[in-house]
Amino acid sequence: MSEPTQSHVSPSFIEDFGSALQKTREVFMSKDGQPFILSGSGALGWDFIAANFLEPGDNVLVVNTGYFSDRWADCIKAYQADVTHVRADIGDRPTTEAVENAVKQKKYKMVTITHVDTSTGVVVDVKSYAEAIRRHLPNALICTDGVCSLGAEEFRQSDWDIDVMMTASQKALGTPPGLCILVASPRALDVYRSRKSPVLNCYAALSNWLPIMQAYENRKPSYFGTPAVNLVRALNLSLTKILAGGLPNRFKKHDQVSLYVKTKLISQLSLELVTTSLEKGGNTLTAIKYPPGITGPALLPKIAEHGAVVAGGLHPKIASEYFRISHMGISAMEESRGHIDTMLNAISAALKDLNHKF
Repeated sequence: MSEPTQSHVSPSFIEDFGSALQKTREVFMSKDGQPFILSGSGALGWDFIAANFLEPGDNVLVVNTGYFSDRWADCIKAYQADVTHVRADIGDRPTTEAVENAVKQKKYKMVTITHVDTSTGVVVDVKSYAEAIRRHLPNALICTDGVCSLGAEEFRQSDWDIDVMMTASQKALGTPPGLCILVASPRALDVYRSRKSPVLNCYAALSNWLPIMQAYENRKPSYFGTPAVNLVRALNLSLTKILAGGLPNRFKKHDQVSLYVKTKLISQLSLELVTTSLEKGGNTLTAIKYPPGITGPALLPKIAEHGAVVAGGLHPKIASEYFRISHMGISAMEESRGHIDTMLNAISAALKDLNHKF
């Protein structure tokens, strides 16, 4: 990231961009999907999916597990599609049976799934949901938000028959923020080609970006908008390291670290999770309720004083009741850095300062 920025048509960057596109397909475990690497935040992925694959009046089912499911639904509504939610209580997830019952009620063109909701820490079983959806809607587009999961939670796009997976660069992929990364299946591209109304977006229009991605993957320069050169080069390096370590090993390590963190918080610090059970908590982050008598404005600065930074609550209905910690990417994979224990020790020390008994 600190190196001088190259031209987006320089031979070395063309190679980096093409390589990053190919490796994106590998990390998503997509056999035949089309990768897209776009300058923008993860939220751009919602726009890309809604703008290109939906038309006004289309029916969409949102499998809702928190704030980011709600935001994706808001984005879909902006493109004049009709949204139905299947929900669970905060900290819980809809059962596969609930999802299956929901898809029986209407012919949905698309079903959206948030793999791990960053607001609650809830993880869902994408594979199980997809199997249930396909039993009744074999041609529906299944689209997944993997901003807080891709690169840490097991995900197999082709094997699970997922049409679009979107993520962002800054979480488990270990690259600074600023890139939106997607892979679209052949089915999704066919749906795009058969649409009857114009795409109601310019920057996110697939027609503008598809030739660019195809050109760079074939090691040829092309232009619609200037790519974030340094970020793409950083992403290519991150993807190289992820693949070199093996995806199964990476998933296993994140699972082990997540269990270690959650167990310590519960058994040693006497804290309570937002998720209703351990297995419903994602491998990338943990949402923890404040102990009785302790507030966020009191605890979070204390944690910072002891050398760790954590995030406050985000779900609007319980934002003041909990905080969130991450354990993904190099923090999970490279124990020698000591990130995980530094964080847990800082939380423990801060709680002691505030006279929490454990």
